[in-house]
This record gives sequence, structure tokens and C-alpha cells, in this order.
Amino acid sequence: MSKKIEKLFKSYREQLLHLGKLYGVVEIKSYARSAKRLTISQLELLLIKNRIKLPINRSSDRAMAKQELKENSIRNVYLSLAVIFLIGCFITMRPFIKNTVNEIKFTYVAQEYKEINTPKITKKKKNKIAKKKQEKKIESEPKVNYDNTISLNAETASNLFDDLGYDLKAVRAGQKVKPIYLTKLPRDLKTLGDTKKKRELFIRIILPLILDENKKISDDRDKLFKILKKDFNTAGERVWLKRRFKEYKIDDQDLAKLKMRMDIIPVSLAIAQAANESGWGTSRFALEGNALFGQWTWSDKGLLPKEQDPDQTHKVMQFQILKASVRAYKNNLNTHNAYQEFREARAKIRQEGKNINGLELTKYVKNYASIGEKYVEILESIIIKNSLEDFDKANLLPIKLKKGVAL
Repeated sequence: MSKKIEKLFKSYREQLLHLGKLYGVVEIKSYARSAKRLTISQLELLLIKNRIKLPINRSSDRAMAKQELKENSIRNVYLSLAVIFLIGCFITMRPFIKNTVNEIKFTYVAQEYKEINTPKITKKKKNKIAKKKQEKKIESEPKVNYDNTISLNAETASNLFDDLGYDLKAVRAGQKVKPIYLTKLPRDLKTLGDTKKKRELFIRIILPLILDENKKISDDRDKLFKILKKDFNTAGERVWLKRRFKEYKIDDQDLAKLKMRMDIIPVSLAIAQAANESGWGTSRFALEGNALFGQWTWSDKGLLPKEQDPDQTHKVMQFQILKASVRAYKNNLNTHNAYQEFREARAKIRQEGKNINGLELTKYVKNYASIGEKYVEILESIIIKNSLEDFDKANLLPIKLKKGVAL
């Protein structure tokens, strides 16, 4: 019987299937109906189990080997695809995993430094503060409490950044900036003997502050354009627009003006101006009043210059924290009439689809100082010598803590 079958079927597999059907092997019939493909080995086992003699001529051997090779190849293809899929998933998830690890490390280390450097308040002192607040009974809008702001020394601040893996060389190479915001400059910054170290520490301190402010502007700008694309705006969106008009000092509610004013400040330009106006974070105004940009005020609040011309009555604006100084600087460039040319040049760069570049826009802030063109030359020199353009494309590390960690 098996010899006749060998003659009828060239394929060894076909021979096995025919024998199974001929002898009524239930398992083979059921698999055939379900369109599932049994391997040659499985067919042989089923036939042996049912005491059916296997074909002698395996043409058969070559055909079987070819068939098994084909089956193994298909299996290997599936395995390869599965491996490729897993590798692809790992590559896709790697940035997320890296960000999560960085966030955990960042949060833990930053909190540790905060606990070490924040002065402890005793229970007695807490009760005393609470009693004073109760006695005053002052009802006002809730304000951010800056009582716990601390001034790290230069070495501690540098160690903090090192522990968090916040390195300017890595940032220049594309690494995201850790959102840690110092509320005050180190008072001993000027004592650092190495000029390069002093400047790098200053940049590491103010870079996250500038990027944070720019991130808020970018988010607002994205929201603005989404609102403008809609045919109908909700009451909440109209209120939001009204607040933005007020923030950017646009009385006639001109949307074109709002689009022009609501834009980021070039990072390299902001760093250069802060470096120049604060003496790389060592001036009296920077250390005593958190004034990074030397903005003037004629109000009662402010620091009076020691060697002021008798004809001048201005003071230098002071702030509770460094971030407030950055915000005031942003508002100045984005709203003051003296910087209309700056805003127009920035808008033109946007229209041309280019990245906003600090060096290119420096010439439009000549009105910031009385020395005019000389001031522009100074800023350009600071940007070029310190390679500050590298930071124009820098971004903050996205973390779940919306406000980062302030120290």
C-alpha cells in the first residue's frame, strides 16, 4: 500500500496526509478542516500513534528536507520579526525611560539639596508666625511665598548641577536643560578665581529661568493660533484673550500686535544682556535685588545707584526672586515702544521660517543702553566669545513637576 502511495505522490508530506485520510486519522482530518498546517514531524507522530506504517521512499528525503527548511525559514522569519518589533519598541520607549529616570533623579537630588540648605523652622517659630498672621487679619490676593528662598554658595550650586547631570557641554550637544530654578545668585560668585567657571555657573543658573519663560510664551502662542483658527470662541477663550491683551499692553485689542508681541526672547541675547548688566552675576544690584538686567524705575521701590548723577533720579528695579527679573525683562522687550524694531525683525524671521537667532537680533536693542551702537558691539562680542548661540535651540527637560524645583 505504501509503495502505491509513494508512486502517486511526489511530496513526502502529501504521502503522509493521504495515509492519514485513508486510515481515517481523526486528528489529521480535523486539522485539515481548520486550515491549520501540520509539520512533517507532527504528521509522522500522528501516523505512528495510530500504528500506520510510514512510507519508505522519501523523495522524498530531498523534498522533506526542502519542506522542513521552508518551515524552519518561515519560523525564523516570524522570530526575526518579533525580535525587530521588540527592539523597535525599546528604541521608541528609550527617550521616555530616560526622561523618567532623569526626572526621578532630578526630583530626588533637588529635594535633597533643598532640605539641606533650607533653614529649619521650629514648632515654636511656626506658632509665632501663625499668631502674627492672625493678629494682622489682612485679606488680600494669594501671593507666592518667598520666605523660604535661599542663596546657595557657588560651590554648592555647582555641585547641585553636577549631581543632576546638568552640564553646558551636554546642553550644547542637544541634552535638555534640567528645570531647577535658583531664586538667588550665589553671593560668593565673584570670589571664584577661574573666570570660565564663574561664567559657566552664571549661565547654568539663568538658562533654565530664560527657557521657562520662553516655554510659557510658546504655550500661549500655540493657544493663540488655535483660537484664531476657530470660527467661534468660547467665553473662556475670550476672557483669555482679554488678559493677554492686558499683559502685552494692547489697548486697541489688535490681534496683529498681539501675534508680534507674544513671542520668545532669543536665549543667547538674554544671557548676553544679563551678563553685561549684572557683571556676570556679581553686581550689587544682582546680589541684593536679583536684578539681572539693570532695568530702571522711578518708583519708591528699587536700589539707588551709589555714584548717581545728581540730575538723575532713577533707581534700579529689584525683585524677590531671579525669575521675576527675567519676566520683567521679557515684558520690557515685548511691550516697550523702544523695541518695536526688534519685534518687527523677529516677526520677519518667523515669516521666513527661520529659527530665532540672538546674534541676528542684537542690533535691534541698541536703545537698551545710552551708548547705543557700542552697546550692540559689546553684546555681539559676549555672544561670540562665549558661543551663546548654542543655547538658542535649547529646551527644558519635560517633567511632571509643572514648576520644576526652586531653590
